[in-house]
Amino acid sequence: MYNQEPSHSHWSQNRRDHYVLLAALEIRSWCSISRRFIELPSSSCSSESPKGMRICNKNFRLQDITIMYFTALAALMVILLASYQGPTNAVEVSSLKSTSPGPLPPLPMPFRVPLDPGGNLQLAWNISYPDQEVYMELRVADIKHGVVLGMSDRGELTNADLVVLWDSGANSYFGDAWSDNEGHVSLDSQQDYELMEATYKTDGFYMLFKRPFSTCDPRDYLIEEGTVHIIYGLLEKPLASLDQLNLSRIHTGLQRVLMLRPDTPSPTLPPDVQTLDVVAPNVVIPNQETTYWCFIQMLPENMPKNHIIMYESVITPGNEAIVHHIEVFECSPDIRDIPEYSGSCDDKMKPGKLAFCRHVLAAWAMGAEAFYYPPDAGMPVGGPGSSRFLRLEVHYNNPLLKSGRRDSSGIRLHYTPSLRRYDAGIMELGLVYTPIMAIPPKQHTFYLSGYCTSRCTQTAFPPGGIHVFASQLHTHLTGRGVRTVLVRGGKELEVVQEDQHFSTHYQTIRVLKKMANILPGDVLITKCTYNTEDRSKPTVGGFSIMDEMCVNYIHYYPRIKLELCKSHVEAEYLQKYFTFINRFNGKDQCVCSEVGVTEQYSQLQWDAFTGEVLDSLYNTAPISMHCNESSARLFPGEWDKQPVPVVTSILEKPRYPCEGGAHPTSRRLTPVV
Repeated sequence: MYNQEPSHSHWSQNRRDHYVLLAALEIRSWCSISRRFIELPSSSCSSESPKGMRICNKNFRLQDITIMYFTALAALMVILLASYQGPTNAVEVSSLKSTSPGPLPPLPMPFRVPLDPGGNLQLAWNISYPDQEVYMELRVADIKHGVVLGMSDRGELTNADLVVLWDSGANSYFGDAWSDNEGHVSLDSQQDYELMEATYKTDGFYMLFKRPFSTCDPRDYLIEEGTVHIIYGLLEKPLASLDQLNLSRIHTGLQRVLMLRPDTPSPTLPPDVQTLDVVAPNVVIPNQETTYWCFIQMLPENMPKNHIIMYESVITPGNEAIVHHIEVFECSPDIRDIPEYSGSCDDKMKPGKLAFCRHVLAAWAMGAEAFYYPPDAGMPVGGPGSSRFLRLEVHYNNPLLKSGRRDSSGIRLHYTPSLRRYDAGIMELGLVYTPIMAIPPKQHTFYLSGYCTSRCTQTAFPPGGIHVFASQLHTHLTGRGVRTVLVRGGKELEVVQEDQHFSTHYQTIRVLKKMANILPGDVLITKCTYNTEDRSKPTVGGFSIMDEMCVNYIHYYPRIKLELCKSHVEAEYLQKYFTFINRFNGKDQCVCSEVGVTEQYSQLQWDAFTGEVLDSLYNTAPISMHCNESSARLFPGEWDKQPVPVVTSILEKPRYPCEGGAHPTSRRLTPVV
C-alpha cells in the first residue's frame, strides 16, 4: 500500500525516460555538428562579428561555444528530471481517490479528541514510554487532496512541526515538514514521522504513524509533559510541490491536548452512585468583565458520610466562552448556620460567614475534563464533622460586556455511600492573590515563584506525609508555564507537575504518572512563567482575568487540615524597592503606604533595570507565608519575614535516546498501566 523508500509512478518514469532519450539524441547530433565545425579550416570562419570580433580567433573558438551549449543542456536536463520526480524524502502512498483493503494494526488507542468543531477530523493516540514514542491515528471523514497535522509552541502556524499528506495530481505523498516564519511549508531533510498505514474505512480515511518524543531535529517539536497545541488543516486542491503550501492560505484550526499521560481508562462507577448538581440559580451574568458569583447550597438533611468519586462540569449551553472556572467549597463545620445568598462574592453586603466556606470539594476550569478519583480514595462529603452548607463560586469572564445572559452552570458531584480507604483533599500551592506580586510590561520571559515552606509542612503534615495523585495548574492570560517541584534537604527531588506550554484556555486536571509522597519538612516550589510583550503597563496579581495568578491545586490523600500553602514577598521590602527605583530615577516623591501598590507599580519608569531589580527582590527578599486551615486561620507559628527556601541542587532533565540517553530495550507498543 505504501513504500518506505521513495518510488515514482510508471507515468513519471516513462516521461523521464522519454526526455533522457531525446536529450541523448540531441547531444549526439550536436557532437557530430561541432566536430565538423572544429575540423573546418580557418579560412572557412566568418570574418567579423557585428561588433568587429572574429568568431574563430584564438580567444573565442567553436570549442568554447560547444562547451557552453553542453553546459546549458546539462542544466536543462537537471531541471527536467527534477520537475518530473517526486519529493526525495517523502513516502509515496496510494492515491487518495482509491481505497486500501488492508485493516489497521490492532493497536490500542485509549486517547482520542475531535480536532474540528464539525467532527471531520479526529486524533487518537497511545504512548510507549519504554520506547519514548507516540503512536497517532488521524481519521478524516471527508478527505479531498490531503491533510496537515502539526504542533507548535502556542498553536502558531509559523515555526511549526508538521506531518503532511498531499496529492500532487498524479501521486500522494506523506512526509515530515515544517513551516517558516511566514507559514511557508518545506519538507524536512530529517524524516522522523514513520507512516505505518493509510487506508479507507467506512467512516473515513485513516492514517497511522508514529514519532519519537524527541528527535534532536531543531525543526521538530519536543513532545513533553503538559499541553500540546495541535494545529490542523485540509487541502482543497492538489499540490505539484509541497513548497507551494502556505498555512496562512488554507483553512486551519487549533486543539489542545495532554498527549503524554498515564494510561488510566475511566473506571466504571459503582451501581450505588448518586449525583448532586451544585449550580448557579439561573443567574443573570453582570455586564462587566470580571464577576465572581457566590451561591450557598445545602446538602440533603441528615446526609451520612459519602465519598465523591467523580465530578464534572455542567455548563449552560452558549456560555462556554464566559464561564472561566468554577469551585465548590464546603463551609466550616464550626459554623452551624450560613444564611442564604446568591450574589457577587465581592459584594460588601454579603454575609460575613461566607469567609468560613473555604474547603475545596471540587474545582473546574476552562478545558477541564471529567475527573475520577483513584480506587482507594474519595472526597468526603456529609456525615459527622462536616457541614451541610456548600458555597459555589463561578468566575464569569465577560470582556464583550454581554447583558441579559442567564447562567445555571456549576459542577455535578458523583458520590457513593460505599466508603473507600482514604479521605482525599485539595490543597492550594503557589502565590497569594495579591498585587504585591507583579510582572513588568514588555517581558518575553518573567518568573514568579510561590513557596510552601518546610516550616509549614513540618507543622501541618502527618508523619507519613501525603500522597499527591493529581493537580490542576492555573494562571491567567499572560501565563506560559507552570512547574511545581519537590525539594528535600535543599535538593530538587522530583517534579510534581510541569507544563511549559500552558494555556489558560486548557486547565484540565492532570493525573500524575507516579504519585508524589510529600513528607513533613519538605518544600514545594511553584514557579510560573509569564509573557507580557503585548502589555504597556505592569500586570499585578489579583482576581481579574487581566491580573495574574500562579496556582497549583494538588489532589492528595489522606486529607489533612492544611488548605492553603502559599506565599508572597514581604510588603515592607516591596516598599523599599519602590523607594530605591524612584530615587534612582531622580524622583523623591512619596511612595508611602497611602498610595496603593497597584498605583505605585503603574507610576514606575519601566526599563530593563527596573525589571531586573524587581526580579532580584522576588528571589531574595523575605516572604510572608499563608499556612492556612480551611477556616482561613493560620496554623500556630511565625509566618512573616520567612527566608526564601534555599535550593542547592537542581534536577537535570532526562536525556532522550537521540541525545545519548538510555536506549529503549523493547520495540513494541507497551500501554502504561
